[in-house]
Amino acid sequence: MPPGSAIPSTAQPDPASIETAKSWVVAAAVLAILTFTYGAPLVVAVGLKDIAADLGSARAVPAFAGAVVWMGFGLGAIGMGWIADRIGCRWTTVFGALMVGAGMALSTLGGAGYLVLGHALLIGMLGGGAINIPLTVYVTRWFDRRRGSAVALVQSGQYIAGALWPSLLALGIASFGWRSTMLLTGLVVAVAIVPIALICLPPAPEPTAALSAAAAKSERAQTLGLSRGATFALLCVAGFLCCTPMAMPPTHLVALCSDLGISPARGATMLSVLLGCAFLSRQFWGWLADRAGGLVTVLAGSTCQALALAAFVVTQDEVGLFVVSAAFGLGFSGIIPAYVVALRELFPADEASWRVPVWFFTNLLGMTLGGWLAGYLYDQLASYGPAFAVGVAFNLGNVAVIGWLVLRQRSWQPRVAAAA
Repeated sequence: MPPGSAIPSTAQPDPASIETAKSWVVAAAVLAILTFTYGAPLVVAVGLKDIAADLGSARAVPAFAGAVVWMGFGLGAIGMGWIADRIGCRWTTVFGALMVGAGMALSTLGGAGYLVLGHALLIGMLGGGAINIPLTVYVTRWFDRRRGSAVALVQSGQYIAGALWPSLLALGIASFGWRSTMLLTGLVVAVAIVPIALICLPPAPEPTAALSAAAAKSERAQTLGLSRGATFALLCVAGFLCCTPMAMPPTHLVALCSDLGISPARGATMLSVLLGCAFLSRQFWGWLADRAGGLVTVLAGSTCQALALAAFVVTQDEVGLFVVSAAFGLGFSGIIPAYVVALRELFPADEASWRVPVWFFTNLLGMTLGGWLAGYLYDQLASYGPAFAVGVAFNLGNVAVIGWLVLRQRSWQPRVAAAA
């Protein structure tokens, strides 16, 4: 071909992908790590009534301890994400696993103060904060074609944990008490995660030159016609609004069942069904995010979550609660991974290490509020119905914000295409 002649567009190869078989090995390792990490906060969810009775406190106290774990996950990730970029996720994950074990031990040593401190500082900020969100960002750097599916897979660790852990924890609490069960759980988590991290978390690959150039070229077209700051702020508000109600059923389902005369063991099974259905459906939501985009997937999942949460308000029998729990799990499971995909779609890759943790912090503030608020409203009104109704109102706010952003995206894309 003569020098300077153009290569026909039909003959141009696709940019080299960074995805390899090793990418999926890393994703599987991260899935295993998150399955253990997310098991730790479930002790207070399963043992909420036992812990409150033992401490002589209202239910809002152990509910608050479980809720501040989520806030710690987000707050800790902002700093730990920066550290992981410099020393590698392998070492921050090892540190986080040891902190989770220490936090579970501290939480068993005394009263409410030890419980809250252990969960907020060690299990949340220094433990899960060093593991969950930094590892999610780390996995996105191993994928460019099936990022949505990969994020959905690794974030399913939360729901595999929810399917496997509650029944075991309920048995342990019934047999040995909540303190011994919590201590043993912390030991198992630390011992399991450390070798996986040391063996299976190598440095992430660098983006190919072609992919970096393509990303740089498209940056100006990916903010929906708004400033980056405005787009990011709206995504943070939306995350807060959807995660406040998201935390309510998983945190209080076992206690709700007990109030209705359903045994704690059946309630724990119901929680396992909720989170097990979330795991199964999350793979579908990841597939949808790869094809329809992150924002559209968030809107669909949030709408399903709102409908299922509204059903919790009016459902009182055991069979109905099993059905509603399964529906809630099927609906809400795709929201968080879809947000991560949207953030990677809308903002430059080199901003992921701080935008994703900051966004997670705002939505985990919602998780914190939701878990605590449901317990507080129950203590005031002796019913979970009003709490779930308030959750529906938050959820509708999220649908409004994300729906508007989707409309912006659809109206802005033709302008970008015309400008190109």
